[in-house]
Amino acid sequence: MVATVILGMLCVHLLCFSTMFLLISKRLDGNRMGMEVFALGNLLLGVAYALQLVGGVADHRAIGFINHTMTLGAPVAYALGAARFFNRPVPVLRPLLAVAGLYTAAQLLVQFTLGTQARHAMLAGACALLFLAMVVTLLYGMRSFAKDMRAEMTVFAVLIAGICGLNAAKLVMILHSGLPALDMNSGFQTVFYVYMSFLGTVLPPCMVWLVLRRLTNELRVMATQDPLTGLLNRRGLMACLEMHFRSRTAGNAHLLIVDIDHFKRINDTHGHQMGDLVLGRVAQVLQAAARKGDLICRLGGEEFLVVALDIEPAGAFQLAERLREAISHSEVPSISAQGPIRCTVTIGVSQGFSHPQALDAVLQQADAALYRGKESGRDRVESAFAPLPLPA
Repeated sequence: MVATVILGMLCVHLLCFSTMFLLISKRLDGNRMGMEVFALGNLLLGVAYALQLVGGVADHRAIGFINHTMTLGAPVAYALGAARFFNRPVPVLRPLLAVAGLYTAAQLLVQFTLGTQARHAMLAGACALLFLAMVVTLLYGMRSFAKDMRAEMTVFAVLIAGICGLNAAKLVMILHSGLPALDMNSGFQTVFYVYMSFLGTVLPPCMVWLVLRRLTNELRVMATQDPLTGLLNRRGLMACLEMHFRSRTAGNAHLLIVDIDHFKRINDTHGHQMGDLVLGRVAQVLQAAARKGDLICRLGGEEFLVVALDIEPAGAFQLAERLREAISHSEVPSISAQGPIRCTVTIGVSQGFSHPQALDAVLQQADAALYRGKESGRDRVESAFAPLPLPA
């Protein structure tokens, strides 16, 4: 009786959370993070348990076959939803229909050759193997695709390992004691559905937490990155500078302003779409030619900032020359008959600084040097200090 009441409450839980997941997915534009698939998984499991309440545990009629197929289909849906959450564009309906068709056929074969007991044992064994695969995938994910969610993946792995163990225990009990092991009045069934009810209460809020965390991370990225080039914006640059200079071993940094020469002419001649491609190409060259660890920012329009960390004045000047030369040798393919587009840049280099609050001051220094470079003919490097001569 207790297990039956718990099972009924679990059905209500699953169906309510299914509705909640579906409503959340409707509010997520573009990437729904698999929430609509989690809603489907909860719906399948909730309906399966409702059929079990109607037909009984050991029902060998059509309703029993549907119950088992939906029970196995639910964790498959959860796995597909998790794949979508981690940005794997997997199909959903086709795999679920394939699993439903194959498992229903397997049920019919087992039922008519080995009987109802074997069919129930097959479900327990299949669920145990499926949940075991989930646990292994979660443990693997802690080292690969979910490195930033190790705590969450550990919690999920422990919880799913519990239901895996219970299904394995159910398989052993069915093989040892037969269908009486599935009696709803037994202590094992009570423990089984209490744990399932616990999972049904804990896991949905955990999924909502993961979605909120993903959305928060995306908002943080949007707030610190330039949407066109993917480089840091000024807010992101300040955050990185503050983090860098908190280290006791941080040395002086130099700021480089990189300005694309005659960018307005590029826009007027080739159009703003081509101008955006030029900006993207310059951003790529800066990332490739700068040193590892240097901070690269789009200041706005056609201006970029490169903050060279832990570097001497001569090294900053040489870095600026390398960036200027790399950009002058790059090109952007054009769809017009005019051929690929090339551009040059003028770079102003500031004096060294050692704390983030000096950013505005060194920005003015580099901007003044940049202005001198523009006045001197462009496609050159000017600095706020007297640079050492470049090696021959």
